[in-house]
Amino acid sequence: MSNTETSTAASTDALAPDSVDPSYGDLGRSESAPPAVGTDRWYLSTAPIVRALVHLCVPMAAAMIVGAVYNVINSGFIGSLHDSALLAAITFGTPLLGLVMAVGGVFGAGGGALISRLFGAAESDEEAAGRIKHVASFSVWGAGVVGAVLGVAGLVLLRPLVGVLGADATAVPATSAYVGVLLVFVPVLAVAFCLEQIVRAEGAARQVMIALIGSAIANVVFDVLFILVLGWGVAGAALAMGLANVGVVVYFVVHLRRHSEHIRLSPRWFTLAPSVLKPVLGVGAGELIQASFLIVTSLVLNNLASAYGDDALAAMGVAVRIAQVPEFLVMGITLGVLPLLAYAFGKGDTARLRQAVRGSVLGVGVIVLLFAGVAFVFRDQLVSVFLSTPTAVSIGVTILTAQLVAMIANGFTGLITSLFQATGRALPAIVMSSAQGVLFIPIVIVGNLWFGLGGIIWSLTVSEGIVLLVGLGMYAVLRPTRVRG
Repeated sequence: MSNTETSTAASTDALAPDSVDPSYGDLGRSESAPPAVGTDRWYLSTAPIVRALVHLCVPMAAAMIVGAVYNVINSGFIGSLHDSALLAAITFGTPLLGLVMAVGGVFGAGGGALISRLFGAAESDEEAAGRIKHVASFSVWGAGVVGAVLGVAGLVLLRPLVGVLGADATAVPATSAYVGVLLVFVPVLAVAFCLEQIVRAEGAARQVMIALIGSAIANVVFDVLFILVLGWGVAGAALAMGLANVGVVVYFVVHLRRHSEHIRLSPRWFTLAPSVLKPVLGVGAGELIQASFLIVTSLVLNNLASAYGDDALAAMGVAVRIAQVPEFLVMGITLGVLPLLAYAFGKGDTARLRQAVRGSVLGVGVIVLLFAGVAFVFRDQLVSVFLSTPTAVSIGVTILTAQLVAMIANGFTGLITSLFQATGRALPAIVMSSAQGVLFIPIVIVGNLWFGLGGIIWSLTVSEGIVLLVGLGMYAVLRPTRVRG
């Protein structure tokens, strides 16, 4: 074997899953005819890397930004009722939404990554194509069943659940109404989030964008009807979200039935075979851990920051919203590129895998340097648009600066996490997903004790930097450092 061939084999071995399945593909197999130009599979398989990244990542970023805009509009509808208890109810319900999305992510992230790997392997192995329907059915029905169990349990324990979420006596009625309606739609929300990632696994990023933007528009229409016309308050907001996600599920199911060659959602394809269960839940577990830590860290951060007054809390909220725009663009790349990485790995196309990594690294670098640079230069003007008091503006500028620096590290951290997920490396993916929470909590507590508000502000930046170093270290160990002889 030549040095070139040996290097290629070493690259693939270094990223191989903990339990290698023959259906992941092999460089030595003969390939079938390439996919037709312009199809979703063509973008995953043979399209130029730049075109593939644009196709996969731009729609993802656009959908996320539209979702963020909707969140602002939704708060505006509730705010128009001039009842602070209603706004508080939405805030208290946010951790529950995060948990529901995590449930969908457990099955969607793991299932989507495995499906993309199997699609790549299917170019040379028909058995891989046959496994896809089992993975899809397990993922969707798993998300739905677990979501239903959580929803029923939440409704039975609604009153103590509202207390755990932090609602005080004045906010309990509104929070109970909001959370109660959300719990009814938990299975729908979990399945919608899972289906989003399964559809993306085939490279159908535009369809995901259409569904998510359509959902945001439907949400606004329902908000007007339920909140402003019928006066149902936060219960109407929760109902609007639930019905909009019913539409998302219907859209994805119809799309898959009409256009997907291999994905099937019928329960008759459901399986608990280890070859499906282990890779799906192994990678998906990282999503649940990450979401759990995000909930805990947000609660810790809010409680610590509240001791410094309303100016600090207001400044933190403004800085986070400003930093969200470039952050969502970066997430569009880190999440959008995952199917491309998984497909190339499943196919055994090491050269394309490397090209995809280099292209996404360049994309993340350009976005974080360009947008973070612009936001940093005009940070005073941006913060002053939302805050009026000099103290709040000063705090907001400092927080925004820390957020932008953290975003740079977080962008590359997310990319490394996606690479581990795409290649089926469950343990490194879990480490990356949990490291931020494990590090952030002690860092923010110590920072608050030693440096006060400044310690809180820069704690996220410090923890993100350490997580990036951890990720780079694991990546260096898992990739080949020399040619095997």
